[in-house]
Amino acid sequence: MIEVKEETLESTLRKVIQGLQPSKSRLVSFTKRVDKVDPLQFFEAGYHLHMNRSYWKSTIDNFTLVGIGNAFSIREENPYLLKDKWNALLNQAVINNPYQLSGTGIVSIGGMDFDPLKSKTRLWQNFSSNELRVPQFMLMVNEERAYLTVTVNVTSNDDPVAISEELTKNEEYLFKDNKLVSNNPTIVEKEEVEPENWKKTVRKATEHISSGQAKKVVLARELRLKFTEEVQVSGVLRQLLESQPTSYIFAYEQGKDCFVGATPERLVKVERNELLSTCLAGTAPRGTNEAEDNELGHKLLHDVKNRKEHEFVVQMIKQSLEEFCKEINVPEHPVLYKLRNLQHLYTPVRGVFKEEQSIFDVVQKLHPTPALGGEPREEALTFIREQELLDRGWYGAPIGWIDSNQHGEFAVAIRSALLQGDKASLFAGCGVVKDSDPEAEFEETRIKFLPMLNVLGG
Repeated sequence: MIEVKEETLESTLRKVIQGLQPSKSRLVSFTKRVDKVDPLQFFEAGYHLHMNRSYWKSTIDNFTLVGIGNAFSIREENPYLLKDKWNALLNQAVINNPYQLSGTGIVSIGGMDFDPLKSKTRLWQNFSSNELRVPQFMLMVNEERAYLTVTVNVTSNDDPVAISEELTKNEEYLFKDNKLVSNNPTIVEKEEVEPENWKKTVRKATEHISSGQAKKVVLARELRLKFTEEVQVSGVLRQLLESQPTSYIFAYEQGKDCFVGATPERLVKVERNELLSTCLAGTAPRGTNEAEDNELGHKLLHDVKNRKEHEFVVQMIKQSLEEFCKEINVPEHPVLYKLRNLQHLYTPVRGVFKEEQSIFDVVQKLHPTPALGGEPREEALTFIREQELLDRGWYGAPIGWIDSNQHGEFAVAIRSALLQGDKASLFAGCGVVKDSDPEAEFEETRIKFLPMLNVLGG
């Protein structure tokens, strides 16, 4: 990694291009402070530039990333190679970033398949199995300030003046006061995908568990929607921000497809040497009034099935993090984590990160947690791979970001939908144990569809 200071983007580009050998390329990034802008307006402007967009917001931290365009993508069938490719990219990059804050410098955003061994279907054909995208324009907005990183991949044949002029023109457009598209398409078709077969699969899972082949299996299903017109991603994000104030809001666009959601479940966050993971398993609805809400929460805290499910996740995450941390702190008991539609059992796991460790190593170790796969992991994954009706794609898998300062955060992509023009596929899952009732599990998934279904007009 080459650090550059006190230069303009054009002068940096000129030096880099002049020093490149033929057929070689190098990533160049330039970070600067900018006036605060509405991240959704910035996101919307990218639509009119016909560039792929990405969005990430940690609402609790008031931290937002908006990516426009694609300076470079790392695509790998094998998720274990992402770390090496990312480090190699940074080692050759030229970075002008005097701030060293999270979300500045070269920043990549992306996601992964839930199960790389599961056969792909047409549903996810526009998404790579594992991808990290370095946007051409990355806006970072935190509670205090806003920063813009411009990144471009150059070769020895490029014209630094022409590149600089084109980037400047697009940047000016992105910061215009663009109005958000406000459309409210009506749902004209709603299809529960093979509900009876799904319930039969739940029964198979309970038999599988009763025979001692697993302790828990998480099964997911799909709800398909068709609308009167194309769904605008900006409008969906705006409604998610309003309705899910304690979730991670994300969107990742690939051409006409966009994977979008509001997940409450952090997988791992690394900032400096501090690591934070989240155990979120066990679910109940919210009450219609305070008394009912408290009663539902009390039942959840004392429900044997949900506490057992939660403890699976806590122990797995704790054991998985021990090799990466000098010390680990885990509370003895879970608390309630309340969202607008749902409440969950919640236990944070904190640790001091060892030197030379990478967030990629932690992601690979933790995914999938028992909350999304099951326990034991391999036995549960084998059952899901062979019996589940759904191609999960990026659903239930890590989605997040990492920067050149070695800060990053990944969440678990649940409470989500794949938007495809005037169609959408929603995803939800539940943990099956030996005494699970198929009808009750079906109802739990119905509740978990609500956060996305409500913002889509359902």
